[in-house]
Amino acid sequence: MPDASPRRDTRGIVDASGLMRHVRFRRHAPAGPLRPYLEHYWLIDWDLPEPYVSHVVPHPSVNVVFQLLGDAEPFAEVAGVGLGLFRKELAGRGRVCGVQFRPGGFRPFAPGLVVAELTGRQVPPGDVFADVPPTAARDVTGPDDEHARVAALDRFLLALGPEPDPAADLAMRLVDRVRTDRSVRRVSDFARSEGLSVRALQRLFSTYVGVGPKFVILRYRIHEALERAETRAAIDWAGLAADLGYADQAHLVRDFTATVGVPPTAYAHR
Repeated sequence: MPDASPRRDTRGIVDASGLMRHVRFRRHAPAGPLRPYLEHYWLIDWDLPEPYVSHVVPHPSVNVVFQLLGDAEPFAEVAGVGLGLFRKELAGRGRVCGVQFRPGGFRPFAPGLVVAELTGRQVPPGDVFADVPPTAARDVTGPDDEHARVAALDRFLLALGPEPDPAADLAMRLVDRVRTDRSVRRVSDFARSEGLSVRALQRLFSTYVGVGPKFVILRYRIHEALERAETRAAIDWAGLAADLGYADQAHLVRDFTATVGVPPTAYAHR
């Protein structure tokens, strides 16, 4: 079973220090039976005198998000893997309670769904899950006590009754390997090392993760480069490019710029 402690890194968050100055951001571990499928819960609260725009390079994960924005009625949505930079303007008062699934861990809650059908989309939970209580969004976002919100998230997901799925377990293991093993650089080599054809690997990722293995490899490279730029004063970009498996620094600069919107050196100076 995955570690009960949520990870503490800021990977994927653009200008993480700026975000933390404007909002209260926390992560919580889910109930034990849910941990094989989830990364963590994430909670954000804000009360801002002026609007603030947050930016995130999304993980290759599905999220279920419950939102309460000012005095509006709370609502929920299922967000598939985001392909580009995610931008969200936060204004006034609000709170968000999110569920980040492990890549590959969502489908046991929605058997039969091809997760790629959600990629780049946000849909109401009722479009995905068989039974969604009409008060679910209010139940999750209503309590001021964050532990009560976490308990409400546990109840919501446990009621869905995730079904064990060996293929989901395989997909989660393979994505974990991509995330932690820098030697995984080429899809063909990765497939061969796992005893799979490239086509079988791509089909597994499309069905369970929502994006292909090449996308996942690239996204985790950019996450690491983004975190390095955020946390280190001086960076050897050519050395980092080599560490991440790029042919040269120019390839890293191109991918970083296309994903984040600015070159890595400009981002680091900012």
